[in-house]
Amino acid sequence: MLNLHVSTLRMAAFAVIASAATMFAVAGDNATDKKIKDHRTNPEVFFLQEGDVPNSFLLLPAPPDGASITFLNDQARYNWGKTMRDTPRGDVAVTDARVEGNGVPEAFSEAFGIDITEDGTPEILRLVVGMREDAGDLGTREAKNYYNRQRPFSFYHEDTCNPEQQQELSTNGSYPSGHTSIGWATALVLAEINPERQNEILKRGYDMGESRVICGYHYQSDVDAGRITGAVTVARLHADPAFQAQLKKAKDEFRRLKKEGKVAKGTPVPTKTTTD
Repeated sequence: MLNLHVSTLRMAAFAVIASAATMFAVAGDNATDKKIKDHRTNPEVFFLQEGDVPNSFLLLPAPPDGASITFLNDQARYNWGKTMRDTPRGDVAVTDARVEGNGVPEAFSEAFGIDITEDGTPEILRLVVGMREDAGDLGTREAKNYYNRQRPFSFYHEDTCNPEQQQELSTNGSYPSGHTSIGWATALVLAEINPERQNEILKRGYDMGESRVICGYHYQSDVDAGRITGAVTVARLHADPAFQAQLKKAKDEFRRLKKEGKVAKGTPVPTKTTTD
């Protein structure tokens, strides 16, 4: 009888341990899934996986220290940005802060020459949204996490152009600028699709970076570094089969729309004439 009782207790204990192990295993799997933030968990806004994009920490120099000439320029540009906020350019900067959802396609539609929408340009929209966080997150993640540079609005204890985002951004590294990386990467790809409007498109991508300075979210050096990460991310995307396939669909769609006369023509660039 005693042996039976001991055996029963051992079986019950084993069942409890097994159940606990299963619970911890599931929790561990869920925790791992939550840590993964790339194509594996969110394919709608990533083509790539962590480690595919060149490491921004290895690629970029360290952000400028407070005694450098570069930081003096950062300060000067920060002060310039504040003078622009109560102007039409400042209004654009506020809009440029919204990259979620269809914010990026909407920001580039005018420069691209046609509205980038789900109904009118579904393949181009899918391309632009699908590469967004490859540039904005994967392209900048390593340097952001390592340096965790304090953002200018936190450093100077001042408001940005949109105080609603300040609490969230105050815990996120400033260097390099993810928004700038998204804007520049998008501009490079859209200019490839519509080279006739490359001047308008690239200027729009450049301005998205300057908007971050105007709003006080980033230093100029953050923005300059963000253009580098955006460019190298595009280079890596071109080696990805899924991106290549979507880019082809986008180009095919664009050619059809242009043939139908639905794309605005580019602005001719004035050329200088010389006389003998």
